[in-house]
Parts: sequence; structure tokens; C-alpha cells
Amino acid sequence: MNALLAEYLPILIFLGIAVGLVCAMLGGSYLLARQNPDSEKLSPFECGFAPFGDARGQFDVRFYLVAILFIIFDLEVAFLFPWAVALGDIGVVGFWSMMLFLAVLTVGFIYEWKKGALEWE
Repeated sequence: MNALLAEYLPILIFLGIAVGLVCAMLGGSYLLARQNPDSEKLSPFECGFAPFGDARGQFDVRFYLVAILFIIFDLEVAFLFPWAVALGDIGVVGFWSMMLFLAVLTVGFIYEWKKGALEWE
């Protein structure tokens, strides 16, 4: 049991050092930096206007459909490049397994199309 715990000791030491560094950096930043934000620093940025409404409001279902569409194409591209590079080594089984994967993604794409996620208003 001691040998098993001794193997985890470097991980615990690393985590302790990481937590210590994070606390030192945050504490140093809080102690050394000026803590007097002006109105320009407190103003909303990126969108240019103050937030409004409740943050826990309901989203339109099209938001989720677009997210599914992104995942479909993201997965497809992420797996197609390594598959294309290794196609000579993986053989016929690798080819047909990718065809099955692409068929499943195509079914998801057709579902998105039928639900109207590709029609922008």
C-alpha cells in the first residue's frame, strides 16, 4: 500500500505547488495592483450596451439546433483529416467504419434540415 501511495506523491506535490502558485499570483495581484476602477473600466464592453433581462431566460430551440449542427460538422472535420492520412494503413475495415460514422452524421444533418435549422430568418 505504501508503494502505491508513493507513486501518487509526485502528483500531490505538483498539485500543491500549482495551488500555492495560484494563491500567490492572485494574492500578489490583489495586494500590488490598484483597486480603484473608474467608470470606463466598469462600463460594458464588447457588445456596447448594458445587460438587460434575466440571465436564466429560455432560449429558442433553434439555438440548440445550431449547436447540434456545429457539433456534427466539427466532429466530421476533426475525424476526417486523421482518417484520410491513415487510410492506407487502416484498410477496408477503417474505410467502412468511417463510412458508418459519416452515415450517422448525415442522419443528424438531415434531422437538422427537416427541423429548419438551416433556414435563417
